[in-house]
Amino acid sequence: MDQKKGYNKENLDTSAKPCEDFYTYAIGGWQKNNPIPSTESRWGVFNILAKDNEAKIENIIDELVTTGGYAKNTPEQQVRDFYLSLMDTTKREKLAMAPLRPYLEQLDTVKNRAGLTNLMAEWQPMGISSFFNFYVSSDAKNSAMNVMHLSQGGLHLPDVDYYTKSDSASVAIRAAYEKHIEKMLTLSGMKPDDAHEAGMEILALEIEIAKKSMTRVERRDPEKTYNLYSRAEFLKTFHGINWEAYFVQAEMPEWTTIIVNQPDFIENTAEMWNTYPFEVCKMYLRWELVNEFSGSLYSSLEEENHRFYAGVLRGVNEMNPTKERSVKRVNGALGELVGKLYVAKHFSEASKNQVSQMVEEIRQVFRERIEKLDWMSDTTKIKAKAKLNAFKYKIGYPDTWKDYSEVNIDSNNLVGNIMALRRFSYKLMMEKTDKPVDKSEWGMTPQTVNAYYSSSKNEIVFPAGILQPPFFDPEAEDALNYGGIGAVIGHEFSHGFDDKGSKYDAIGNLNNWWTDADRIRFEARTQLIVNQFNAYEVLPGVHINGSLTQGENIADLAGLTLAYHALERHYGNNAPKGKGVDGFTWQQRFFLGWSQVWAQNMKEQELRNRILTDPHSPGQYRVIGPLSNLQEFWDAFGCKEGNPMVDKDPETRVVIW
Repeated sequence: MDQKKGYNKENLDTSAKPCEDFYTYAIGGWQKNNPIPSTESRWGVFNILAKDNEAKIENIIDELVTTGGYAKNTPEQQVRDFYLSLMDTTKREKLAMAPLRPYLEQLDTVKNRAGLTNLMAEWQPMGISSFFNFYVSSDAKNSAMNVMHLSQGGLHLPDVDYYTKSDSASVAIRAAYEKHIEKMLTLSGMKPDDAHEAGMEILALEIEIAKKSMTRVERRDPEKTYNLYSRAEFLKTFHGINWEAYFVQAEMPEWTTIIVNQPDFIENTAEMWNTYPFEVCKMYLRWELVNEFSGSLYSSLEEENHRFYAGVLRGVNEMNPTKERSVKRVNGALGELVGKLYVAKHFSEASKNQVSQMVEEIRQVFRERIEKLDWMSDTTKIKAKAKLNAFKYKIGYPDTWKDYSEVNIDSNNLVGNIMALRRFSYKLMMEKTDKPVDKSEWGMTPQTVNAYYSSSKNEIVFPAGILQPPFFDPEAEDALNYGGIGAVIGHEFSHGFDDKGSKYDAIGNLNNWWTDADRIRFEARTQLIVNQFNAYEVLPGVHINGSLTQGENIADLAGLTLAYHALERHYGNNAPKGKGVDGFTWQQRFFLGWSQVWAQNMKEQELRNRILTDPHSPGQYRVIGPLSNLQEFWDAFGCKEGNPMVDKDPETRVVIW
């Protein structure tokens, strides 16, 4: 039998010591050999795999373009012609603002508040948002049914903190954002003086919206965001807007109940919409329209949009080539159609079977570890195991594909295509209102390099896109696969038992299945991981938000633990002896496998942005954070008390699952 692949030693930086800084030791060489491209704000394994997948999709599209002759409204015709409409930059320059002119003229004719509210509602199916967002999703306390939801919106900077923080960087970004609004409105045809005034007033309006908004940490609590109203109760409670008229204009069905995620925000901003200066609200809606379609109009608007959102906020000054951007847009807008073509060429059923086996091994290990917990009572253990046993999983791609055949895609009408697709998606979503949840539906496309846990379905999902090296490689040593995709599987399992997922029961309902004493003990342990990550200073004066990232940090630690012991179970009495061809034991190779999937470099602007907005810790800390709590890691590399990667203090060391 051929020797299987070991760890790529070119990734290493042996000037670092594994027990002092395992991240640099494991992937410092990779970091030196993989600088951030000029078109990116960060560069890591996820980015590389996404680029590889986009290259495969590009080849598929090129074949469609070359072949042609496809019947109308077939997946091949729709993908091909949407791509061609994106690539026709000559026509986009010639049209300039013409595709939006009917909507701008419609806005100009509005003379009163009622008309403006009606227009805001009428534009909702086109994806043009406003102060708030209506959507249809499962009822957290009756997860088998879909209901209407209403949540906060209205902000165009990445997070509430961008509007409220007073540090110099935040102040500078707000000033740049104001200038960006001014420039975009000028490019859309507004007089420069009017655009200058609009920039100031729209920023002031968004600051007021931000002050009324829930923070990301507050929104992590599913109890706080679950506020159920009947239709009559909703209409009696929330004022400032003629909601009945809004529902009709927004093409919403006759829903019976609604979950309002942030009631105080909705009440306050609805009143504000009704009382804020009319002309400012009108300019704000123009800004919404222009901002939403800027990437589909002429180059000056697209470039200014990129300059601010990619350049100022993320440190990326160079745009990707038109073809690459177009492929990405096709992939985003017609994801399942592209996915169907993708898996036909690039997914192995053998991989699906192997990963399924790993899922069951990890489930069994989790079951055994729950049974042995010394901090959880037997009463709660029974329900924890019931939830674990009820976990479902999907691998690769959906059994049933979405049918886009009613959407007309025209190679000569980019903005029309985008509006048609948005209206189609909106219609599909609204049709789910007050109907049973389709348990077979996927929340990611098959070509996505990611995975997820759904609390309402109590399921884990692994798209085909992530089932490739370095996450999963049939030709690699088992330890690398268990440290890669195995730990990701364990991570997703663990989300059902993190600070948020643990509040949902076996059938996916928001329902407390813990004894009060067990919950208190659990939260004492999760607070330790919050404290641990709060202490990590990623830039001078900038710390990880341990509360925002705690769910992912809990899942990383638990996922590694489960995958390690599942690998032990997998080996049984046949575990490799000594060191392999790469010079590492299987135990060491497992932790190296985890490290290599978080290899990344990141620009400072992107890092600052992610600290405020991303519930995931930066890659470096997803490695050193959990490993500093794991006895198995210390044993593998001979780490001793006093080494930076070792926390043996029972007062601070995190042990949960």
